[in-house]
Amino acid sequence: MAPTLNITGDANADQLLSNDPLALLVGMLLDQQVAMETAFAGPAKISERLGRFDAAFIADYDADAFVELCRTPPAVHRYPGNMAGRVQALCRTVVDEWDGDASAIWTRGEPDGPEVLRRLKALPGFGEQKAKIFLALLGKRYGFTGGGWQESAGAYGEDGSYRSVADIVDPESLAKVRETKRAAKAAAKAK
Repeated sequence: MAPTLNITGDANADQLLSNDPLALLVGMLLDQQVAMETAFAGPAKISERLGRFDAAFIADYDADAFVELCRTPPAVHRYPGNMAGRVQALCRTVVDEWDGDASAIWTRGEPDGPEVLRRLKALPGFGEQKAKIFLALLGKRYGFTGGGWQESAGAYGEDGSYRSVADIVDPESLAKVRETKRAAKAAAKAK
């Protein structure tokens, strides 16, 4: 059963994220230096422009043409050239290491939370924090139940927290996540 995600404010974009694990993974990859809604709407823009959303198709797409596709207004990301390359590298890894199935990262071999975190951190563009947030998203919204996922996700895995995209279920929770991020930035700036 696919979850119903409410991240972007766009029903079609949210439906793609809900039903396509690769779209969710690419949305997470794009989630830097842009609003969450913009990042997670990126896969829908790519899908609409390509006519499909498939790891092998994206990985094999002409690199210059893919940059132009990502740059076309409205751009997929504020840094379309850089992020186009990252999306293609991620898709290449999904094809080469996971047989084109993004969900295999968290389902193949019935992995526990620490193993999924390790697998996520091995992906292009996924550092420690991004991997933990994505693991929390899998556990909180996608029904991932591998042992130790909450501990592996760190603070992002805590119940009742509003720290990341993993905690967004509606406009109210989005506002709470935004406020938590704003407070964290202010605290960091004050140091």
